[in-house]
Amino acid sequence: MLPWTALGLALSLRLALARSDAERGPPASAPQGDLLFLLDSSASVSHYEFSRVREFVGQLVAPMPLGPGALRASLVHVSTQPYTEFPFGQHSSGEAVQDAIRTAAQRMGDTNTGLALAYAKEQLFAEAAGARPGVPKVLVWVTDGGSSDPMGPPMQELKDMGVTVFIVSTGRGNLLELSAAASAPAEKHLHFVDVDDLHIILQELRGSILDAMQMQQLRASEITSSSFRLSWPPLLTTDSGYYVLELVPRAEAGTPRRQQLPGNATDWTWTGLDPDTDYDVALVPESNVHLVSPQHLRVRTRPAEPPPSALPATPAPEEEAGPARIVISHVRPRSLCVSWAPAPGAPAAVGYHVQFGPLRGGAAQRVDVPAGRNSTTLQGLAPGTAYLVTVTAVFRSGRESALSAKACTPDGPRAPRPLPPAAAARGP
Repeated sequence: MLPWTALGLALSLRLALARSDAERGPPASAPQGDLLFLLDSSASVSHYEFSRVREFVGQLVAPMPLGPGALRASLVHVSTQPYTEFPFGQHSSGEAVQDAIRTAAQRMGDTNTGLALAYAKEQLFAEAAGARPGVPKVLVWVTDGGSSDPMGPPMQELKDMGVTVFIVSTGRGNLLELSAAASAPAEKHLHFVDVDDLHIILQELRGSILDAMQMQQLRASEITSSSFRLSWPPLLTTDSGYYVLELVPRAEAGTPRRQQLPGNATDWTWTGLDPDTDYDVALVPESNVHLVSPQHLRVRTRPAEPPPSALPATPAPEEEAGPARIVISHVRPRSLCVSWAPAPGAPAAVGYHVQFGPLRGGAAQRVDVPAGRNSTTLQGLAPGTAYLVTVTAVFRSGRESALSAKACTPDGPRAPRPLPPAAAARGP
């Protein structure tokens, strides 16, 4: 009887383990998707800076699961004309990708980022060009902060087709423009860091990229002023449950719009929305078979485009551009001077805001500078600290335009502690 007892115990244990696995639900899917690195390879970047960025990208992808059925990587240079170092699918292992990054040569030329973004959309991310349908797509743009051509519209087109955009700026550039270009929220997808301190963001950025590559992520695409399309991988089946989609404008507290969908659904398009509005979306899987966590997403509809008849017939006004250049001088352990030059041909600003805060995190401070002045001294800084300084020009129309720069204070003595009242009264 003993062998039969042992066999029965083994079968009972196997059934218990199978039941436990079913209750836990399907295992989390491994990251998979298409990851494009867009590197500023123009003459505005020094050879030293390019070598440090190249080293950073190699370290970023080193532990990632690259290969068929997992992540695919591509690298494109920003120059006068975009140049593909290697397309998706050319390298089938992480070692091959790292070797290709290590040998990438700087192209020099102009910084035509907009042209490179349009190229990425048509030649790499489009399904007609061989992109894998239904997998997450991520763009990591490493830049010194500038572009010779407009990059806003092509970047928005990439985000509208569902590409998640991360931006790493080495301390220069227009903070407002880069914040708008990165995926929302900007504090998660935009990093300002010195080229020698890129290792600081290595682990955080890699984790964010892998999170964006998880197949269970709810995504928005085909965003217009009145609609957007949601898509998600199969989390349920027709027999295992159903989905409830919820939609509510973020600025309004009211009853959300709800839509129930069968368990085999993987997409839905919301219509009849307001333009230029933030919407909070929730995908709630309902199942009695296994627990699947809800997913949340914030989507902003595009601004409404005026009809042709409403367009002004008069010539366009002067461009309200921010400062063309920022100069940091008289740098001390606890203070520095920041000055700027207005953009040529731009209308006069009615004032300036100078905002500054530590690059590694901390409270930001603001100094208001009246019209007619183009410099100010920032006081109360910490020694040996890298700061991001943003100068914003304010115009009579109410519009604002900004430019940012990085500034580092040298090491210095700590601030002296104040004497106790009794000691101060006694004197030396």
